[in-house]
Amino acid sequence: MIQPLKRRVIILKDTTSLTLDGRTITIRPIRSTDIAMEANFVRRLSPLTKHYRFFGMISELPDEQVRKFCEVDGDQSMAYVATLREGEREVEVGVCRYVPAAKSDAREMAVTIADEWQHSGLARILAQPLIGSAKRHGVRELFAVELSDNHAMAKFAAELGMQTARDPADATQVIYSLAL
Repeated sequence: MIQPLKRRVIILKDTTSLTLDGRTITIRPIRSTDIAMEANFVRRLSPLTKHYRFFGMISELPDEQVRKFCEVDGDQSMAYVATLREGEREVEVGVCRYVPAAKSDAREMAVTIADEWQHSGLARILAQPLIGSAKRHGVRELFAVELSDNHAMAKFAAELGMQTARDPADATQVIYSLAL
């Protein structure tokens, strides 16, 4: 199990490096060149983590969906990834993103953390630059629609100070919202 946070933070433009459990993690905006890394990240997730993130059983995402995940404009959509080095490779261990919603001043957010990094505080760390980006771009609310039995998300939402409401359209879902 990953030990409590031990941080050393270095800010370089839009990139932050920190030490978490003795390993250097980089937090940075996702890039259009991250398609293979993002596909591998999703592929390595456990069936339960995939179920909670995608609301169903998948083994991997279609290429077009992975491409969309990696092509953000920094305004209407944004994503930050947490990566570490394994030899010469950069490996994704978490992602936090927002995408447009029906209301122009709201964005739907999602966070996914690799199974071995869950409960490490990484989700909270990834959420901070995403929230900052949303505020800079005039977003007034971030929200997430999640399955009601996703207890890790409930804990994360509470840590961020998100409000909780049952989804009126689906009793198996919860809507978490954060006023900015």
